[in-house]
Amino acid sequence: MLNNHRLMILGTGNMGSCLLGGIRRANLVPPDQIVITGLQSDHLKDLSDQWEVRWTTDNREAVREADIVMICLKPQAIERVVDEVRDLLRPDQLLITIAAGVTTAGITEMTRTENPVVRVMPNIASLVDEGAAAISPGRYAGEEHKQMAARIFQAVGRVVFVNEHLLDAVTGLSGSGPAYIYMVIEALSDGGVKMGLPRDVALDLAAQTVLGAARLIQETGKHPAVLRDQVLTPGGTTIAAVHDLEIRGLRSMLISAVETATQRSRELRDGK
Repeated sequence: MLNNHRLMILGTGNMGSCLLGGIRRANLVPPDQIVITGLQSDHLKDLSDQWEVRWTTDNREAVREADIVMICLKPQAIERVVDEVRDLLRPDQLLITIAAGVTTAGITEMTRTENPVVRVMPNIASLVDEGAAAISPGRYAGEEHKQMAARIFQAVGRVVFVNEHLLDAVTGLSGSGPAYIYMVIEALSDGGVKMGLPRDVALDLAAQTVLGAARLIQETGKHPAVLRDQVLTPGGTTIAAVHDLEIRGLRSMLISAVETATQRSRELRDGK
């Protein structure tokens, strides 16, 4: 689908590098049709050697050639870089942005063009091709632009489509969510150590338990409560532990965490 498109990654930092790897592993775009940019020549050269793509520190040169421009910059850098390349943008170029708090309308206002803009909120698990990404098209983006963005992010995980006003909630859930799960894994591991397990064994079991539980939800399509009930034995160990978790408020704490992160995302979007 993307073989005939020239792709540019504008700002190849952590997430840009991750997306580059996913694109190349999936052979979405031939390497000679990919250009990456950034500020650190050594880093770009290493990526170029690894994935056989072209690199440059000249954003204008890269934008001039691209059909798809992936804006993988920090929010505070976007306006400056867009100002730098604005006069080179063509109406047919698709702009994909992953910056938190920068709306598609904001990108359009910066470019002063009617380029199709698609906004995506990925997460850190994209580094191991298990990411969760939500996609929202802007005013001038059509179905083909949504699908092009989806194809890229499907290379590093799962994709959903949402209205843009819901991206703050996506940030609170899947964007920030890995941090909550890391805390859960760490706590489970600590519990295992407290009960006598070696640290490496406890951590391995905790991580695999979370991974396996998530996979069961995805592959069976069953509600988490149904799967939880399958583990509960009358008068057994699990129901005793679940009761303790309910008393201590695990469910409420996680709901509140998503709510708090969502509110903070809204504040950042509004410049607070």
